[in-house]
Amino acid sequence: MTDKKTFYIINYRDPKDNKTVELKSKKVTDSTLGLSFIAISDFIFDSSALVVNPAEEDLKRKLEHVKTLHISIYSILSIEEVGAAHRGLKFKKDKSNLIVLSSSHQSPTK
Repeated sequence: MTDKKTFYIINYRDPKDNKTVELKSKKVTDSTLGLSFIAISDFIFDSSALVVNPAEEDLKRKLEHVKTLHISIYSILSIEEVGAAHRGLKFKKDKSNLIVLSSSHQSPTK
Protein backbone atom coordinates (compact mmCIF):
# COMPACT_ATOMS: atom_id res chain seq x y z
CA MET A 1 0.00 0.00 0.00
CA THR A 2 1.37 3.42 -0.92
CA ASP A 3 1.50 6.21 1.65
CA LYS A 4 -0.57 9.08 0.22
CA LYS A 5 0.44 12.53 1.40
CA THR A 6 -1.99 15.37 1.84
CA PHE A 7 -1.73 18.32 -0.52
CA TYR A 8 -3.88 21.23 -1.66
CA ILE A 9 -5.30 22.15 -5.05
CA ILE A 10 -5.80 25.91 -5.19
CA ASN A 11 -7.82 27.53 -7.97
CA TYR A 12 -7.45 31.28 -8.20
CA ARG A 13 -7.88 34.07 -10.70
CA ASP A 14 -4.54 35.55 -11.74
CA PRO A 15 -4.84 39.35 -11.38
CA LYS A 16 -2.35 40.00 -14.21
CA ASP A 17 -4.13 38.21 -17.06
CA ASN A 18 -7.51 37.43 -15.40
CA LYS A 19 -7.19 33.70 -16.14
CA THR A 20 -8.07 30.87 -13.77
CA VAL A 21 -4.96 29.06 -12.49
CA GLU A 22 -4.80 25.67 -10.76
CA LEU A 23 -1.84 25.22 -8.42
CA LYS A 24 -0.86 22.23 -6.27
CA SER A 25 0.90 22.85 -2.98
CA LYS A 26 1.92 21.03 0.18
CA LYS A 27 1.39 24.06 2.42
CA VAL A 28 -1.35 26.71 2.72
CA THR A 29 -1.18 29.08 5.69
CA ASP A 30 -2.23 32.55 6.72
CA SER A 31 -0.06 35.27 5.26
CA THR A 32 2.12 37.73 7.12
CA LEU A 33 0.77 40.43 4.77
CA GLY A 34 -2.53 40.69 6.61
CA LEU A 35 -6.04 39.32 6.95
CA SER A 36 -6.98 39.35 3.29
CA PHE A 37 -4.07 37.16 2.08
CA ILE A 38 -3.08 33.50 2.27
CA ALA A 39 0.43 32.11 1.79
CA ILE A 40 1.02 29.17 -0.54
CA SER A 41 4.37 27.36 -0.55
CA ASP A 42 5.99 24.00 -1.31
CA PHE A 43 4.57 23.84 -4.84
CA ILE A 44 3.96 20.46 -6.49
CA PHE A 45 4.48 19.89 -10.21
CA ASP A 46 3.93 16.55 -11.93
CA SER A 47 7.29 15.60 -13.43
CA SER A 48 6.45 11.93 -14.03
CA ALA A 49 3.71 12.49 -16.62
CA LEU A 50 4.31 11.20 -20.12
CA VAL A 51 2.29 14.01 -21.70
CA VAL A 52 3.57 17.55 -21.20
CA ASN A 53 0.95 20.04 -20.01
CA PRO A 54 1.89 23.47 -21.45
CA ALA A 55 -0.12 25.37 -18.80
CA GLU A 56 1.63 23.53 -15.97
CA GLU A 57 5.06 24.01 -17.56
CA ASP A 58 4.36 27.74 -17.93
CA LEU A 59 3.29 27.95 -14.26
CA LYS A 60 6.39 26.00 -13.22
CA ARG A 61 8.64 28.51 -15.03
CA LYS A 62 6.68 31.43 -13.55
CA LEU A 63 7.07 30.12 -9.98
CA GLU A 64 10.61 28.79 -10.42
CA HIS A 65 12.22 31.28 -8.00
CA VAL A 66 9.16 31.94 -5.80
CA LYS A 67 9.47 30.72 -2.22
CA THR A 68 5.97 31.73 -1.05
CA LEU A 69 3.06 33.03 -3.09
CA HIS A 70 0.78 35.46 -1.23
CA ILE A 71 -2.68 35.63 -2.83
CA SER A 72 -5.62 37.81 -1.91
CA ILE A 73 -8.58 35.83 -0.57
CA TYR A 74 -10.72 37.71 -3.09
CA SER A 75 -8.83 36.00 -5.95
CA ILE A 76 -9.27 32.49 -4.51
CA LEU A 77 -11.97 30.40 -6.19
CA SER A 78 -11.44 27.17 -4.25
CA ILE A 79 -9.00 25.25 -2.07
CA GLU A 80 -9.29 21.46 -2.04
CA GLU A 81 -7.43 19.30 0.45
CA VAL A 82 -6.55 15.98 -1.17
CA GLY A 83 -5.23 12.84 0.47
CA ALA A 84 -6.29 10.15 2.90
CA ALA A 85 -4.73 11.81 5.96
CA HIS A 86 -6.18 15.31 5.56
CA ARG A 87 -6.83 17.27 8.76
CA GLY A 88 -8.51 20.41 7.46
CA LEU A 89 -7.10 23.90 7.06
CA LYS A 90 -6.28 25.77 10.26
CA PHE A 91 -5.12 29.36 10.27
CA LYS A 92 -3.31 30.96 13.21
CA LYS A 93 -5.08 34.28 12.75
CA ASP A 94 -8.52 32.82 12.00
CA LYS A 95 -11.13 35.56 12.00
CA SER A 96 -14.07 33.32 11.12
CA ASN A 97 -16.37 35.28 13.41
CA LEU A 98 -15.44 38.57 11.74
CA ILE A 99 -18.46 40.36 10.27
CA VAL A 100 -17.87 42.46 7.17
CA LEU A 101 -20.60 44.94 6.31
CA SER A 102 -21.01 46.27 2.82
CA SER A 103 -20.70 50.00 2.24
CA SER A 104 -24.47 50.24 1.69
CA HIS A 105 -25.09 49.62 5.40
CA GLN A 106 -24.94 52.80 7.40
CA SER A 107 -25.05 53.17 11.14
CA PRO A 108 -28.25 54.74 12.48
CA THR A 109 -27.98 58.37 13.45
CA LYS A 110 -29.37 59.68 16.70
